[in-house]
Parts: sequence; structure tokens; C-alpha cells
Amino acid sequence: MKRLLRFGSVAAVAAALTLTADAQPVSLTGAWAVTATVSGNESSQTCSFTQKDTELTGTCKGERGEVTIAGKVDGKNVTWKFQIEYEGQILTPVYTGTLESADRISGGVDVQGMGVTGEFVATRAK
Repeated sequence: MKRLLRFGSVAAVAAALTLTADAQPVSLTGAWAVTATVSGNESSQTCSFTQKDTELTGTCKGERGEVTIAGKVDGKNVTWKFQIEYEGQILTPVYTGTLESADRISGGVDVQGMGVTGEFVATRAK
């Protein structure tokens, strides 16, 4: 009976290690639709992300034009930012989110330079 329990435990550990080794990290490379609500104002952007290792680069295009983004991916934690001019001042929206699935990121937006925050959801474009 003890041998059977040991074998079962070893088999379960081996199966868990195999599943972990086979699980590939999700790449964020591709097109994403980002909707944000900051201080009651909603905005939408279409972003094109390129992920290389933990580095995230790309562009986002919205009603104020196109911007270049830079960010990082650390496991399920995703951050990116860009600079934009608004009424003569430079603002830096910083997006900090969690990868909920291969096709969805959600989190918060901190607009540095204006002192306002909000929330966002990004979904992979199909």
C-alpha cells in the first residue's frame, strides 16, 4: 500500500512538472483594442504590441494621433507608457495591468503630469 501511495505521489509530481514545462508564456505581440476610463472620460486606442522577452514596444493610435509605447512584461504583470501633449503640457499615461488570459489585460492608468487615474481593459483584436 505504501508503494502504491509513493508511486501515485511521484506520478502526480511528474505530471505537474510536465504540464509546467509545456506551458509557454503568452506573447503580447499583435493588435490590441484598449479602452480606458479616466476621470469619467472614456477613450479608445488600437495598439500594436511587439514583445521580445520582457520588453514591450509598439504603437497606439487614438483620437489624438499615434504614439510610441515602451513597457515591460513580468509574468502576468504588464506595464507600458507613452508621452502625449495636452493643452501645451507633456503627459505620461502609465498603464499597469494583469494578463487575465491570452486575450485580455486589465488594470489601472496613472496620467502623470495631470494627477488623474482610471481603469483600462485591453483585448486582443481578432
